[in-house]
This record gives sequence, C-alpha cells and structure tokens, in this order.
Amino acid sequence: MRTASPPVGLPALAGTDLVRQVAGMLTEAIVGGRLGPGQKLAEAAVARELGISRAPVREAARLLESQGLLRACPRRGFFVRALSPEDVDDLYDLRLCIERHAAVEASRRLTPETRAALRRQCEALSEAAFLDDPARIVEADYQFHRLICEIAGNARALHLFDGLAAEMRVVIGLIGRLYDDPHEIARTHAPVLAAIEAGHPERIVAHVDHHIGVAWREVGRLVRALSTRTTEIS
Repeated sequence: MRTASPPVGLPALAGTDLVRQVAGMLTEAIVGGRLGPGQKLAEAAVARELGISRAPVREAARLLESQGLLRACPRRGFFVRALSPEDVDDLYDLRLCIERHAAVEASRRLTPETRAALRRQCEALSEAAFLDDPARIVEADYQFHRLICEIAGNARALHLFDGLAAEMRVVIGLIGRLYDDPHEIARTHAPVLAAIEAGHPERIVAHVDHHIGVAWREVGRLVRALSTRTTEIS
C-alpha cells in the first residue's frame, strides 16, 4: 500500500486562473524550501491539498518547467530543479550585464515619483525582514531589482530580466540561508539606492558590482557545498 505524500502546507484554492495560482503557490513553496531541490512534485497530493483536480497542477508544473524551477522526467513526473554551480555563474553573469546598465539608466531617468517608489521598495524589504517572513523577503528583494530595470526604460532589458525571475527567486531564497539576521539583507540594498540617487555612473556600477558580486560568491559557495553533499550521499 502506497503511503500518502506529506502535505506541503498549501491553502485550498477557489476562483479562476487556477494554473497561475497553483504555479505561484508552488513557486513560493520551492523558494521557501518547503519543496527542496531534487524533490518530486506529488501532483495528486498537491491537488488534494488544494481541493482541485490534477489537471491544473500538471499545467502549473509545465509552466514552472519552462521557467526553470522544475524538470520533467519521462514516466516519473516533475522534480524540483537543483541549480548547479554553472547555473549560478551563468545567472549572475547575466544579471551583472543587465543591472549595471539598468542602474545607470535608472539614475539618469530618476524622477521624484520613481525615487519614492524605490525608497518604498526598500522599506518593504525592511518590513519583510522585521516580520522574518522569508517569502516576503524574497519577493521584496526581487521587486527592488526589477523596479530598477523598469525605471531604466529599456523594454527588452526588462523582458530579459523577467525571464530570469524564477531562478532569481530561488537564489535570493538561498541568500536567506546565509544571514542570521534578515535585516542585513535589507541593509545591503541601501548603498545601491544611495548610489542611484547620487547619480555618479562609476559609483553606481561599483555598488552594483559589489552587491551582486557578494551574492554571487556566497550563493556559488553554498550551491557547490550542496552539490558536493548530494554527490557524497548518492
């Protein structure tokens, strides 16, 4: 007799657009660590927990596969993707290319309204840290960086950035494991904002390089350690 998969901790769903709702909740579960790297997505258990049929769960899984969060194995189902060290290097290398340019352009285009929006996003990150809510911290962190790209005014660059969304949320979630104090994550964004407000391109690039470079180094180190541990276990 097969044992039921343990619940992930998802609320019952109602309403329309179930696929996107399920995809959003599964993303939160992955980013928050409730669905860990390499873990199988138990479609029937998720559907039962959400109070829906398996069809939207399967479609949500396909959507997350296209975003790089899940991988499909023939006749076995979907599994949470484990980022490799090479994945991390590729992701952060591309982030640097996009965000260096975006931060400089955002500074040039800064208005009182967009300045206030960036400050509010920093405040949202601090509030999430105060609540010690990992999911909110990840989302507030991601939205701060996305807002910079949006203010920069390059639609194609923003489209590229949005294409990294799922993987970025995963690595931001990993960053949370590296800090005992969640407020430290919020504080690391203040120098980037200050540089954008000051408007000196060289300083902006230097602060972006430092902010993303530190994350790149530490997340890379964590992923390499996790990869080594997985190899030893297997």
